Amino acid sequence: MSDAKQTVKTFILRHFRGHELKDDEDIFGSGFVNSLFAMQLITFIEGEFKIRVENDDLDVQNFQTINAVTTLVERKLGGASSSSATASAD
Repeated sequence: MSDAKQTVKTFILRHFRGHELKDDEDIFGSGFVNSLFAMQLITFIEGEFKIRVENDDLDVQNFQTINAVTTLVERKLGGASSSSATASAD
């Protein structure tokens, strides 16, 4: 599991106490999530990963599952994590 996925999963699972959430389970369809949580998730992603979630990214499909959120984060990072790892190894 990637670091980004583990970070996203840990954040989301804090809001799903008592429910074993699968990586591909629809968090909105589960009834546990509301629009306030969606905003908290976006704020968390932007702060944790130092990325900007643009208006074009605000599609429910980008936030529907742990896998979808991870894909969005990794796409927005665009390889920044691998270049920073290389820089820290120097």
